[in-house]
Amino acid sequence: MSAAEEPVQIQVLGGLAVRHGSAVLPLGTPKQRTVLAMLACNPGRLVSVAQLVDELWSEEPPQSAIPNVRTYAANLRRSLAKLVPERELLTRVQDGYRLDVERSDVDLFAFQAEVAEARRLVPSDEVAAVELLSGALARWQGPALTGIALGPSLSAQVVAAAEDRMLAAELYARLQIRLGNYDEALPVLRNLLITQPLREPAHLLLMQALHLRGDHAGAVAAYATARRALREQLNIEPGGELQQFYQRIAAHERRVTHREQEAGRSATVAPGGNGQVIRSFPPLPRVLPDFIGRADAVERLLAETRRAAGVASAVHFIDGMAGSGKTSLAMHVAAQLTDRFPDAQLFIDLKGHNQAESVAPTTALAVLLRQLGVPGNRIPGDFDERVSLWRHELASRRGIVVLDNAAGTEQVLPLLPSGPGNVVIVTSRRRITGLDGGPPVSLSVMTLDEGVALLASAAGAQRVAAEPDAAATVVKQCGHLPLAIRLAGSRLAHRPTWRVADLAALLVGNAHRLVHLASGDRSVAKAFAASYESLGEPARRLFRLLSVHPGDYFDVLICAAVTGFSMDDTTAALNELLDCHLVDEVKAGRYRMHDLIRQYAHELSITQDRGLTRDRALVDLVDIMLHLSFPIAEELESRGVRKYVSLDPPRLPDLLAVTASRTKEWMEDERPTLVALVVRAGEWGHHDHSWRLARALWRFLYVRGYYDDIIRTHLAGLEAAREAKNEPAAAIMHNYAASAYLRKGNYAEALNHVRAAVMSAERSGDFVKGDRYRANLVAVHWIRGELDEAVRVGLEGLRWRKGFDLDELPTALPNVGLALAMLGRYDEALRLHRLHLYLARQYGNQFHLLNALSHIGAVKCRVGQHKAAIRALRAALALRERTGDRFAEAEVRNDLGIALRGLGRVAEAAVQHEAARQLAVEAGEPHVQAAALNDLALTMAILGDGSRASDLHHEALRLATRIAHRYEQGRALAGLAEHLLATDPAEARRHWERALAIFRRMGVPEQAEVERRLAQTDQGS
Repeated sequence: MSAAEEPVQIQVLGGLAVRHGSAVLPLGTPKQRTVLAMLACNPGRLVSVAQLVDELWSEEPPQSAIPNVRTYAANLRRSLAKLVPERELLTRVQDGYRLDVERSDVDLFAFQAEVAEARRLVPSDEVAAVELLSGALARWQGPALTGIALGPSLSAQVVAAAEDRMLAAELYARLQIRLGNYDEALPVLRNLLITQPLREPAHLLLMQALHLRGDHAGAVAAYATARRALREQLNIEPGGELQQFYQRIAAHERRVTHREQEAGRSATVAPGGNGQVIRSFPPLPRVLPDFIGRADAVERLLAETRRAAGVASAVHFIDGMAGSGKTSLAMHVAAQLTDRFPDAQLFIDLKGHNQAESVAPTTALAVLLRQLGVPGNRIPGDFDERVSLWRHELASRRGIVVLDNAAGTEQVLPLLPSGPGNVVIVTSRRRITGLDGGPPVSLSVMTLDEGVALLASAAGAQRVAAEPDAAATVVKQCGHLPLAIRLAGSRLAHRPTWRVADLAALLVGNAHRLVHLASGDRSVAKAFAASYESLGEPARRLFRLLSVHPGDYFDVLICAAVTGFSMDDTTAALNELLDCHLVDEVKAGRYRMHDLIRQYAHELSITQDRGLTRDRALVDLVDIMLHLSFPIAEELESRGVRKYVSLDPPRLPDLLAVTASRTKEWMEDERPTLVALVVRAGEWGHHDHSWRLARALWRFLYVRGYYDDIIRTHLAGLEAAREAKNEPAAAIMHNYAASAYLRKGNYAEALNHVRAAVMSAERSGDFVKGDRYRANLVAVHWIRGELDEAVRVGLEGLRWRKGFDLDELPTALPNVGLALAMLGRYDEALRLHRLHLYLARQYGNQFHLLNALSHIGAVKCRVGQHKAAIRALRAALALRERTGDRFAEAEVRNDLGIALRGLGRVAEAAVQHEAARQLAVEAGEPHVQAAALNDLALTMAILGDGSRASDLHHEALRLATRIAHRYEQGRALAGLAEHLLATDPAEARRHWERALAIFRRMGVPEQAEVERRLAQTDQGS
């Protein structure tokens, strides 16, 4: 099978992944991943934009929700086209998207099909059914859609898939037990019960497998575990089947159950030194009755303990940021193991996060030996002898040792046993290396569901369930951090008159949120402070000054910029933060700081760093990002950006010298940070850096359709320019903000900003730039339907020019040509577009070349030279493919459809119009979308689908009316009149009259055709 013929393989069971052969699809941003997950979970089916909006923003979608969804879908389409260039996988259908893959290409649906087939085979061939189930269960690489932000629809599908998996696992175990393969059934059942401890059918199957393989005591213990879980969590006794089976095997029990051990065990005492009495084998402290979540971590630790049995003592490491629940997890796992390690359960807080209070190994050994019941007078003073005694005492026991808050290897190593038979669980805020044991369990924050459940356990289940939205807000404001959630819940529990919404309102947007995440002597800030105090001074400085950075993610370069350190020193300080879990590495070389830790860093920096230090950190950061962005802007604009922005010498030349040049993909990754830096630089008074960075980003944001980002950055840059009393800079910001308003269909704002740009330029005496901005009025007047004014303004500007330069071409020539063509002055329009083409060739500029070809093709369409039009338009498309610049592709494809329709190739025309419509939606260009709707309607009418044509014209009319696009309003009205003529001539006439009024005001050739149709109607009546 060739690579082109290989099917696309989509994984949702575990992390989301799309593969084609050896190639893997880049998943993009978190929200883009959610869009892909929705499509993958609905293969071959239409997923509407409304469904995607509901999935991405289940509470309050932003105003930009629909354009954002379309951007995510467009990015996915491009990525999928690169992955599988032979066919189109993601298509736009009506008001939604469809992923055109077979259901069997998605592992979830392949799993479901295999399970269904296995069930069908059970009556006739149990062995074949088991083989099918084994393969189906092997598809699960973890919980469905791990790492994907789930909305209501995906959450429901994940829950349903988990239930299907449990049923399949139980069927597999049941069949293996029937076939006598008990050892094959046991691990499947145990893994299932780790995550689903209340599932009685699985408990029953586990008891049956253990009993039938001869492990009667194990079966009794399994019943005790099931009974304990059901009573503690549901306050019920096991069902009848479980109880009856237990009664059958009770006679085989050879030891008491764990519950009987706990009830019957009495504390033993031993005399200590100086007459002290010491408790032997004390119970583990601080076991939480409401332990929530962390199922994967619990399963892994228990499984690793089982694997180590009889070979070596199991040594586990749990690390994570302060407040992530390390100790709670350790105690929970230890409690699960007490029946298997009954001889000792020991605990010590090593206080490793505080250098002044850290427990020395020799002291820790004395404490642990006393916990074992060793009298004080038997504990040797020599350190090595103390280690030997400790290991000798452990060798004769099967016990659990929890070493909490360890500082590092030197503190832990002497406390580890030398032989098999014990379990040691080490928790630490630092990463501990250099010791034997499995890889550490590094705790992240909780999921939203886990966080809400934890809040309910602390504040009251009914109270939280009554306000689910407010509870979710509280969890989010707590950064999903277990300690913060518990403290918030405790605060709520002690204020019975408060609603959950009251607590949420207190936390949202509160600059002093950490103050409210405290209870008694426990607080989130205090937990963070212990980690911070353990740092060296360079790492402390980096930690504090990272709060100056406004983005979510950062790299070593950003860290070096805010601190002024060398790259090597920065890397060392960053690694120290990473080891202490004060920052997380989200992927190689990319880091982030938890929201609450960032706030703590900000508060520290405000109190400990001088204002000048913080200010310098920000301006150094903005400056280096500007110098890195500038070459990309020059590449995109053929150095035209230098007409507007001049750079000062870099503030950090040494750092810039050792930094590799950046690419457009770097700018894509850093886009949120760059946008935020424009805003923050202006707010902090660095006005020149603010507007310069905004202008440097413009072309990148424009060609990629980030119009909202253009508006945000240029309005911030405009405010900065005004604060600096920099009139030319204000004109620049007005002019380029207008470009985004124009593409978004807000023509009134576009006109206001261009006019303001012209006036600002004239006030500052820069008549060259003023004329450039005035030329941009042509585009605004043209798209508003003010064609005569567009031509007047444009030709007036062209007449006095002595020549052209590269940056003027897009506005000085093609926009006038577009207006002339719409007025029917085709020869004049062609002359301007050909001049544009000639100059583009002279300069060797591909961007101008492809646009000139596009505009020539559009005029050829209007004069009926359809074959010539197709040649020009296809050349423009080929050039776009080669350069990767897809600007205005929607217009070109729509014009190509018009030309194909003119040659009678109507079906091909419909394909191009639909493609144009999709591209316009994805790019957020409503005026092009309206044109594509009208032209698709005309094509559908020729194909005989009058009803569809009418619907399309109606949609075009609504859209064109909303954005005040007169020309497409008129076209839609005329098209609807044609459709209404047969059924309602009076209504048809009213539509034509409205269209005629629009066309007369604009002076376009369509006026004559509407007048002719009205005359024919009068004659017919």
